[in-house]
Amino acid sequence: MGGFFGAVTKNSAISDVFFGTDYHSHLGTRRGGMAAYDPKIGLQRDIHNIENSPFRTKFERVFEEMSGSSAIGCISDTDPQPMLVRSHLGTYAIATIGVIRNAEELYDRILTETRGHFDAMTGGRVNSTELAASLINQKDSFADGIRYAHEVIDGSLSVLILKDGGNLIAARDRMGRLPVLIGKREDAYCVSFESFAFLKLGYSQEKELGPGEIVELTADGYRVLQPPGDQMKICSFLWTYYGYPTSNYEGVNVEAMRYRNGEIMAQNDIDRGNLPEIDYVCGVPDSGTPHAIGYSTRSGIPFSRPFIKYTPTWPRSFMPANQNDRDQVAKMKQIPVHELIQNRNLLFVDDSIVRGTQLKETVDFLYENGAKSVHMRSACPPIMYGCKYLNFSRATSDLELLARRVILELEGEEGFEHLDEYSDSETERGQAMRRAICERFHFATLEYQTLEGVIQSIGLPKCQLCTYCWNGEE
Repeated sequence: MGGFFGAVTKNSAISDVFFGTDYHSHLGTRRGGMAAYDPKIGLQRDIHNIENSPFRTKFERVFEEMSGSSAIGCISDTDPQPMLVRSHLGTYAIATIGVIRNAEELYDRILTETRGHFDAMTGGRVNSTELAASLINQKDSFADGIRYAHEVIDGSLSVLILKDGGNLIAARDRMGRLPVLIGKREDAYCVSFESFAFLKLGYSQEKELGPGEIVELTADGYRVLQPPGDQMKICSFLWTYYGYPTSNYEGVNVEAMRYRNGEIMAQNDIDRGNLPEIDYVCGVPDSGTPHAIGYSTRSGIPFSRPFIKYTPTWPRSFMPANQNDRDQVAKMKQIPVHELIQNRNLLFVDDSIVRGTQLKETVDFLYENGAKSVHMRSACPPIMYGCKYLNFSRATSDLELLARRVILELEGEEGFEHLDEYSDSETERGQAMRRAICERFHFATLEYQTLEGVIQSIGLPKCQLCTYCWNGEE
């Protein structure tokens, strides 16, 4: 995944972009970067590795080293960016969010047509932002180039460009799978993935770009270069998992959605007679907690925190590239509250169950600390497909997904023809999958939120939401 923030002001933009970019740190853990434009100096850029240190510690000297009334910044979970590019469109800095699934095909097309070259990284791989820039450079304007990139890319691409001269160009991906918003202040305009990032800096929300919309911004305003398309497929996982609690997407707040989602899960259990006898409802921190609060509110069962994450020094658990290292970090962060675990029947709500590796560690940890039983609820349906549109999952194969592996064990590849039945707890196959997972993880019971429940809790029409990872619908 990743996030970006840009500002064009009548004063210095460095402070706004430093803090605005830092507010996107939950979206990526590998690289951070900033670029700025100053009329006397021109374009400047700085990129740092943030795998073991947060963005703000690596860029604390940026106020001395960089200047300008326009700047962009990005947090990236993949390649270093922003990149500085010189082309017939001029010199510019560019940052992107998304995933390009047909990258090899596009490399070959560009190399054949232009006889040019790419700056190769280790293993011959090319920076995806450089590929995006190369596609944009095929046309005679930034707007035409971005439209062309949207047309030929299989995946998604949101773009933020800082032009030599100080103007910004921002584009939301063609199907609007991720948000891009414009903020306004008396002396400035900004662009951001997360809405709260600019609200904390004194901006008010001016506009949320529509799918495929392209705009150019100055300190005095913005103009639309490409109007929005009429079809949107925004990622539902923004609300259930990786969106920040204080953010709004398409007018829907993340934290409020998660409360509603938990309430619907509890109501589903009540309606089906599946509400277990438990002492506490608990959330797998952090993003599972608000779902659990909603579940507790509707069920009337007290909410508690039987273990606390120690976060002052430990990074987020998905930071290391190696799975074993990620599991170890996750384990080290969990500090038990024995009085709330020993001889207790606990129901935990997690934002999702993807591979299940860390979840098993958590459940084992609870039993080791005296839990009597552990029930599990997932705040979204079983994940059956690895995401093909965004880069927020490290899955390289659908068989890395827990639900897929269990189905393969139960029925072989034939089971993949019945994924809709396995998702549904009312079917024989759905019940078999849940029993198998319970046995593997020592859950007393297991249930997933329904797709209808997720859609209801978000409150947008189903046709505007991407639910591919759950039902394979594009």
